[in-house]
Amino acid sequence: MQHGGAIVAETLLQQGVEHIFTLCGGHISPILSGCRQAGIHVWDTRHEASAVFAADAVSRLSGIPGVAAVTAGPGVTNAVTAVKNAQLAQSPLILLGGASATMLRGRGSLQDIDQITLIEPHVKAAYSITKVRDIRPTLEQAFHLAKSGVPGPVFIELPLDILYPESLVREWYGAKGGEQAKAGSVAQKVISRYLEYHTQQLFKEETNSSPVKSAKELSSRLTDMAGETLDQVNIRAMARLAGRYLRKASAPVLLVGSQTVGDPKQLQDLIEAIETLHIPVYLSGTARGLLGRDHPLQCRHRRKQALRDADMVILAGVPCDFRLDYGNNINRRATMVSANLSRTDLLKNRIPNLPVWGNPTEFLIHLADQLRSSDVEFDTWLASLRGSDDQRNREIKAQARQKGQHINPLALFQALDAKLDDDAVIVADGGDFVATAAYTLQPGKPLCWLDPGVFGTLGVGGGFALGAAAARPDSEIWIIYGDGSSAYSLAEFDTFARQGRGVIAIIGNDGCWNQIARDQVEVLKDDVAVMLRQSDYHDVAKGYGGEAFLLDDPSKIRTTLTAAKKLAKAGKPVLINAILDKSDFRKGSISI
Repeated sequence: MQHGGAIVAETLLQQGVEHIFTLCGGHISPILSGCRQAGIHVWDTRHEASAVFAADAVSRLSGIPGVAAVTAGPGVTNAVTAVKNAQLAQSPLILLGGASATMLRGRGSLQDIDQITLIEPHVKAAYSITKVRDIRPTLEQAFHLAKSGVPGPVFIELPLDILYPESLVREWYGAKGGEQAKAGSVAQKVISRYLEYHTQQLFKEETNSSPVKSAKELSSRLTDMAGETLDQVNIRAMARLAGRYLRKASAPVLLVGSQTVGDPKQLQDLIEAIETLHIPVYLSGTARGLLGRDHPLQCRHRRKQALRDADMVILAGVPCDFRLDYGNNINRRATMVSANLSRTDLLKNRIPNLPVWGNPTEFLIHLADQLRSSDVEFDTWLASLRGSDDQRNREIKAQARQKGQHINPLALFQALDAKLDDDAVIVADGGDFVATAAYTLQPGKPLCWLDPGVFGTLGVGGGFALGAAAARPDSEIWIIYGDGSSAYSLAEFDTFARQGRGVIAIIGNDGCWNQIARDQVEVLKDDVAVMLRQSDYHDVAKGYGGEAFLLDDPSKIRTTLTAAKKLAKAGKPVLINAILDKSDFRKGSISI
């Protein structure tokens, strides 16, 4: 009989999993060993959060739920922030958590805590498996649930005594051959027989085993089923109605969010739908790069003003949260159409004129079908928005030419934008420096931009980059780090070096938490807790086995980027410690 860890690996392989991310622990060793023997690449990280972030990145880039395995207790607690980030970003992933032996729960065993209660609010379902025969069906159910309806993370707890070989577990429990039952007190015999019975139940085979039940699963499944039903029944009808609104519009705007790119197989149909609609479009989240560079329909600046001037706004997988000022950015007289997998997000803060509870990609494709033979024409409106975009780009270029003692962040990003490979993956991890990058860097292809999403989590950089390196082994991977955020995952340079992955990281080093400092100092006249040293991060990267550059001379920006790309292609991780000039480019942009 296979041990439980091998069954986990075999099931993951059947689900299309090629990578598993982890930080080792005795509770989960059989899973990791089983995966390596099954041909699944095991990526060991320096922090459990990085392992989960890496699994999240694989989910976003491949459409197959990524998998992370963490040990019991602190392994699981260290992963919670990354799991919550995946939940709010609606990323499907599977987290496997080790646990104390079934017989030792609540008896003071190592790292034994109530993990299900801890993690259940942050996942679609949390399973605790207590028999080997339940591993396979529960994993299969978890993969289905993670992808269905509103995608999200699923947690599976696996006690160590269902993962290790049966013969070894019998020795642990002293149940081998019932030897202890032959001697000793009556109490010893009773205990020995119970342990033998318990062990038999752990490993007893049943041909019709079903998935373990999760307390949260029923409500999740009902929500998913409702979403699927509305998908099938209403999307076409809603698209016909939206088409009527669109024929009457003169100034429509389309906002496309991360939900639309969850299935890579639909990307080309989505692009064709957007081009057929011929509506000015703003891309956000993982949808950045969907239309490539400089697409004539894509607008990148002054979105707020466009929404206020529009007479029709279509939100495709975009909720009315803080990013749209809770819906206040949208013209109150405009017809608002919203398509969203989540009913909660669909109705958040502002009720659409036309709410579509279902897949936003399917909705846009059906909407485009309604207009293939129509005579809608928005060229004048589009030209107006493009003119505004061009004016803003000229302003940014002028600011990029401003000289200082160190590195102008706008100049750095303009140079980087010209150097990026078309399929380069950009990982955004930081505040002010990263937000500046969003204004200037243009991903060349779909699924080439990774940011944390609505949770705004710092620390995604190392894990996201590792996941991207796994999913896209032939692509350049760039991490855009703030100097504050870099400390969360800079240790993953050790992982990149050990794995031979040429990830390139740029740290915007201005010696403070600038996104917070800018407004805090002005409003409160106090720099408490926002100041940092302009540390030698390049030396840190070298210590972890990477290559590094100190960039403090504007004339060396292009040569440094070129050298970094060359080293990365040779499998060397590279860090560029860019000493920045102070900038007020994003003054007044604090989000709450």
